[in-house]
Amino acid sequence: MIFEKALWFIKRGYLLQMSYKFDFFLRMFFMLFNILTYYFIAKMMGDAAAKYLEPYGGDYFSFVLIGMAFSGYLMISLRSFSESVRDEQMMGTMEAMLVTPTSTSSIIALSSLWNFIFASFRVFLYLLIGVFLGVDMTRANVVAALLILILTIICFSSIGILSASFIMVFKRGDPINMLLMGTSELFGGVLFPIEVFPTWLQSISHILPITYAVNGMRHALLQGYSLGSLAPDIFTLALFSIVLLPLSLFIFDKAVIKVKAEGGLVQY
Repeated sequence: MIFEKALWFIKRGYLLQMSYKFDFFLRMFFMLFNILTYYFIAKMMGDAAAKYLEPYGGDYFSFVLIGMAFSGYLMISLRSFSESVRDEQMMGTMEAMLVTPTSTSSIIALSSLWNFIFASFRVFLYLLIGVFLGVDMTRANVVAALLILILTIICFSSIGILSASFIMVFKRGDPINMLLMGTSELFGGVLFPIEVFPTWLQSISHILPITYAVNGMRHALLQGYSLGSLAPDIFTLALFSIVLLPLSLFIFDKAVIKVKAEGGLVQY
């Protein structure tokens, strides 16, 4: 039953995506444009930042490619769940979905399933284009990368569900989304190593899940680190997931109960 529901949500998401073909190709074009921008920035930088990039293999383009590719999961997580809630409320289908036998947690997970599939497709293209442009992934530890990816999606999705809970109750002005989107790219080590920050600013980086996600991915894909060597990043992501997932589902359930009591399920 759950498999059939998952297929229905995936098909629904695919049809919605393909109904805007121009938007799809525009996204692909700007993704390529973005990759090429950083490719030429890396060419211009040369070895200027080698001392900061040495722990990651020494190449800025490889460093930033992994950061951009996998930070996309955070952006999808923060937008996908809250946008699904908003869209269902605007279309008047939220109430109908929540009175079905399907659990609330299943509904919010399945409603964003296609977005994560599409995000994975984009990550694959990022890596493929990167390899074509000279990024060396011959030593990649694929098993470790997949484990980090799973923990990353769980962790980021939990934050996205918290964001959706806020949208459910307050309709707009989500501070979780704005705060995480703003701080993660700057302090999460997406575009440059956090080692360039003074020590007191690095402490901000250490409380953001994205820091451990992109750091672990770089070491797994670019340098082939073993599971033992990646243990600190994997353990931290697992800890974030264990805390955030049940907390986010609990808060979302409470948000649904509150909105149902106020009769606001179909209002936006």
